Amino acid sequence: MKKQPRWNGLLLGIALPALALAADIPDQGPEQHLLYPPEQIAWQPGPASVPAGAQFAVLEGNPTEAGIFTMRLKLPDGYLIPLHWHPGVERVTVLSGIVYLGMDDSHAKENAQRLAAGSYTAMPPGMRHYALAEGETVVQLTSVGPWQLNYVNPADDPRR
Repeated sequence: MKKQPRWNGLLLGIALPALALAADIPDQGPEQHLLYPPEQIAWQPGPASVPAGAQFAVLEGNPTEAGIFTMRLKLPDGYLIPLHWHPGVERVTVLSGIVYLGMDDSHAKENAQRLAAGSYTAMPPGMRHYALAEGETVVQLTSVGPWQLNYVNPADDPRR
């Protein structure tokens, strides 16, 4: 009789809890096929939770509602999103330009990690960070709504 590999139980021990967690995330998926050639993305000013000058486009879902969403942010050269945090996981892919991601209150490039186009980061809930763009920069953000952005220094919040 052939022995079962020992890792089969390990895989089940990992896969079953992961499936249970995935079941808790509301994801109805799109009602139709979504396809966005870059020239057809409808950019809008904002969102209101970030300083003026950024543009955004929601590609899937609704950041103000429960469920998975994906949006893009277009940031001009030198753009800064001051030190802040989110109550949910934030997954960011740099599509073009450069983002400096820092975790202190200096807002300085030299204290931040340089993320060039093609870079990816996933930040846990509550992680304090700032983002500084070098050159026109486009990032894609995926998270679970409702999306919230909480500034460490309330005076940095453009909604006030």
